[in-house]
Amino acid sequence: MDKAICLHNATVLTGFSVMENCAVYIKNNKIVDVFSEKRFRQKQFSPKVQIINVNGSYVAPGFIDTHIHGIGGFGTDDGDYKSILKMSEILPQYGVTSFIPTLYAAKEKDMIKNIKAVVKAMGKEKGARILGLHLEGPFISKERLGVQTEDSVSPVDLELMQKFYKAAKGKIINMTVAPELKNMRELALWCISKGIILQAGHTNATYAQMVEGMQARIMHTTHLFNAMSRMHHRDPGAVGAVFIHPEMSCEFIADGVHIDSNLIKLLFQFKPLDKLVMVTDSLKPTKQKADKLYANNEEVYLDKCFYRKSDNVIAGSAMTMSDGVKNLIQWGLSLEQAIHVASPSPAEILKINNKGYVAPGYDADLVIFNQDFNKINTIIDGNIYKGEN
Repeated sequence: MDKAICLHNATVLTGFSVMENCAVYIKNNKIVDVFSEKRFRQKQFSPKVQIINVNGSYVAPGFIDTHIHGIGGFGTDDGDYKSILKMSEILPQYGVTSFIPTLYAAKEKDMIKNIKAVVKAMGKEKGARILGLHLEGPFISKERLGVQTEDSVSPVDLELMQKFYKAAKGKIINMTVAPELKNMRELALWCISKGIILQAGHTNATYAQMVEGMQARIMHTTHLFNAMSRMHHRDPGAVGAVFIHPEMSCEFIADGVHIDSNLIKLLFQFKPLDKLVMVTDSLKPTKQKADKLYANNEEVYLDKCFYRKSDNVIAGSAMTMSDGVKNLIQWGLSLEQAIHVASPSPAEILKINNKGYVAPGYDADLVIFNQDFNKINTIIDGNIYKGEN
């Protein structure tokens, strides 16, 4: 049976432009048209169409989180497809309509178990849609582990990568690697043949090694500034490569801890908007209320972000995508810029088809919010989810 919704009296952030006093018509989980409020009043709708007056709220493309480990006490490190499905159910509260579950580096057996859990969950979602997998390792630098563990790291091993790909049934979208590792070019060329996007992260690469990686199409970057070689006036390193080359894209975490807010504003000045992707890198205990909190089987504590209790190393963020959008606006960036890095940019860079814009032919993945962000609702596949209100 056809399912149709018309949202009207809206300010629509299409991803291309801002359209005031507009309506969005949805049918069969697709955006059919975006038109003026005047035209809305002139149209004759079937009684089967659900008409929703959003009372001047914003309608924007649903947020796409391309780097997330967990939320609400459920995470990819559980190795259980039910945990991935619970993440799917929780995420629409925060404007997320689709996501890429991100796996920590792990030993072969555990890595394959965690991969299979995500694949098993795909197609069974009751909330945000699972797009595929992001593998954050294991082919990363032991010198830039961050919170990852040394025993989970592996030299580049194409045979092992092929095992991961087989376990994932070809559903790996992106993978974090250290470009400087031996045999990385062989891996990169194989990944190109499979459509896997490689991104530089947990890397101690020199500037020259980053450029060499670019020649093998390692053109995206994992959580810029964090767990990578820093900019130096004699060797720009991984961070410098991102700033020097406008064609390179990068993730960033907008929690105000992983990167100072002033550096984020500088990043927006130097990088084209379509090369910036806001991610949460949120961990399993994000928004969880419990006496003890765990991520990747290690106890963590919360102090604006998560820290590993054993050594106080930053473990990941406690941010949601809606938190990040609010933070960017609070720091002086425009609403249009904030929305762009939360949806259109990740859709384009990660080659996610039919998402990221409010335009005819795109999936009807939408987030609706008022000016104060104290009321958020999402639409996914024609279903309306109420957010944190």
